[in-house]
Amino acid sequence: MTTTNAYNRQPTKLDYASPTQFKFSIIKLPKVEYFCTAANIPGITLGTANQPTPLKDIPIPGDKLDYDTLNISFLVDENLENYREIHGWLTGLGFPKDTSQFRALQGASADRYPTTTNTGINNELGKVTKAVQDDGGLYSDATLFVLTSKNNSNIEIRFRDIYPISLSGLDYNQQATDVDYLTASVTFQYKIYEFANVSSSTTVETTS
Repeated sequence: MTTTNAYNRQPTKLDYASPTQFKFSIIKLPKVEYFCTAANIPGITLGTANQPTPLKDIPIPGDKLDYDTLNISFLVDENLENYREIHGWLTGLGFPKDTSQFRALQGASADRYPTTTNTGINNELGKVTKAVQDDGGLYSDATLFVLTSKNNSNIEIRFRDIYPISLSGLDYNQQATDVDYLTASVTFQYKIYEFANVSSSTTVETTS
């Protein structure tokens, strides 16, 4: 129900959102998580459909959302461990040398499903009975924590089934006049993201 009383429509929180007050957490990349310096809440687009008429077509709301990519930046450690975390994930998904690279990534799902095994029997009708693996190792979950002005966790943005699609390169240069430590950027795709209250198992739906 929309509030029409002007007094009740005043905001209760007057602090502004700061771009520096956040924390990013991703289960599959602990070293990337530690060195993360930037992250975003992706935009969404609904689009429109057109209702044909003999005169001007009438625009109506679309029925499918498009989600922008999740982009994060992180400082690269001296041994390139956090960089290689993502590089190995991408290599497993793309398996440039051998399909065993994909199978190794597929089998590495203990961090996401620690109580399940990766093998089972495919009993689908008309299919050859064979051992199969779940795809838990291909994906991970991630959370972006928005902090208050007092650096307390306030809101969680929960990303489901994310996976990397691109990783920036690293540029070394002995002619640099100052030491700018190497930073890398990674772009993720995901199934969906939702807002939730901190330490809550339910998401927050916004209505007018």
